Parts: sequence; structure tokens; C-alpha cells
Amino acid sequence: MTEQVIAAIDGSQFAEGVCDYAAWASLALEAPLTLVHIVDNHAGAPEAQDLSGSLRFGAREKLMEELSALDEQRARVNREQGKLMLEAASARAVEGGVSAPTLRQLNGTLVETLVALEKEMRLLVVGKRGETDHQASGHLGAHLERMVREMHRPILMVPRAFKRPEQVLIAFDGSKTAKKGIEMLARSPLFVGVTCHVLIVGSYTAEHRSELAWALGTLRDAGHHVQGEVRAGEVDDVLQAYEQENAIDLLVMGAYGHSRIRHLLVGSTTTTMLRNSRIPVLILR
Repeated sequence: MTEQVIAAIDGSQFAEGVCDYAAWASLALEAPLTLVHIVDNHAGAPEAQDLSGSLRFGAREKLMEELSALDEQRARVNREQGKLMLEAASARAVEGGVSAPTLRQLNGTLVETLVALEKEMRLLVVGKRGETDHQASGHLGAHLERMVREMHRPILMVPRAFKRPEQVLIAFDGSKTAKKGIEMLARSPLFVGVTCHVLIVGSYTAEHRSELAWALGTLRDAGHHVQGEVRAGEVDDVLQAYEQENAIDLLVMGAYGHSRIRHLLVGSTTTTMLRNSRIPVLILR
């Protein structure tokens, strides 16, 4: 089975960004694009109240029938809305240069359904927040946190508006799995022609300098333009400062290892960097 770029399309304000970044990745990776809309008929449904103590049997039976009919109507509306969203996303992707994206509408909960698609997936593209997540500024939905923990494919989390990446920052901790990430990026056609920055957050030690030299050399040998630094400080603060100073368009981080970068992603401070990021974040597993 050919691995695909899979984009999770919903009715949120991030849907256009998801579509545009997915089209870019599909073309760069020369991988088919599949646009997926997941219908979760229980998401956002009001909590049912137990009215059995205050209703006669006949009235209660009628109420349950009416609620069942409403559920069916809501499910039908959700499916129709999803089909319209997929058609609009497909037209946008074709406009972006993708030929014949596949459209799929699936029933189930978001994370479990996407996990079931992992074997077909080369890259998953999702919005920073989904349509059912809290819309307050800076909030990162629990769905994305669960994806980071449970999925084993790269996840590209994107903002609302697309900008073709030209300056990519790789947060590197020198671990064995982080080195595998560098080697994977070196081989990937996704970042051909862009400048790859490698940043180690930590003390300026001989070990860190050696690790940085290895990462830059690996990327350079693969034909990438590279630059990098070792900087001390708090991970999120250092990464954000480097992003601003170097006009970074996309951040690559790994949900691996045992460093402070791992704890940023899968520890108690998971949302800090992702929540504050105004650029796409590619999470490697």
C-alpha cells in the first residue's frame, strides 16, 4: 500500500491551512493526498438528563423517540456538512496542483480513527485546533495532545494561513532517536531547497558542539543549506527567540528521547511550545 499524506478536514478556521500545507507536502513528497473528514456524532452533543423521575412512562417514551430522531437528524446533517467540506478541500488542493485527491468520510472518534489509518500514513496534517476544541486564544485541544502521545507517524500541526517553508528549525537533543530524525530529514524531499537550522538547547560543551557538528554535517552531505547553534536557557524561550531572529517558517521537534525537549512535548508542559507557536510544527516519532 502506498503511504499517503492524510489531512484531517473539519469546519474549523484552520481547515484552509490544513488543506494548503497538505497539498504542499503531497507534491514535495510525491505521495498521494487523502482528505479525511471524521464524523463523531457524540462530539458536542448536550449531556442527556435523566428525566425518568418526573415523567410518566408514556411521556418519557415519546421524549426518547424524539431525542432519537434528533440524533439521527444531527448525524445526517453532520455527514452532509462533511461531504461539502471535503468537496471544497478537494477543489482547493487541485487548485494547489494536486491531481485527484482521495476523499474519505469515516465514522468514529477523531484520535482512534486516525490511529487506525496509521499504516496508510506517511504524514498526518492537522490544524492547531479542531472545530470541537475550545476556541479561546492560545488553547491547544486535547485531541492534538493525545495524537502526539498515541500516534507513531509524523504529525504536521499547522496554523490558519499557508506560507511555503524556506527556513526550517530542527530542535535537536543529540539522542539516538533524535539522530534518526536528522537522518530521516536529510533523506526527505520535503525540505529540498530550504535552509535547515539545527538548535541544541543546553550548555556550550564539547559534547554538544560535537553533536551539532554531526547534525549539520549529515544535512549538508545530503545537499541542504545548514546553520546551527548551541544555546543555554529554557527550551521554549530559546526556541521562540531563535525563531524570531531567523524568520523560521517551520519548527521540527521530536516526541522522543529523555531530554527537556521530550518533556516539553509529552510531559506536564506539553502545550507550552505548541500553544504559543505561530508557525507549523512537525512532530517526529
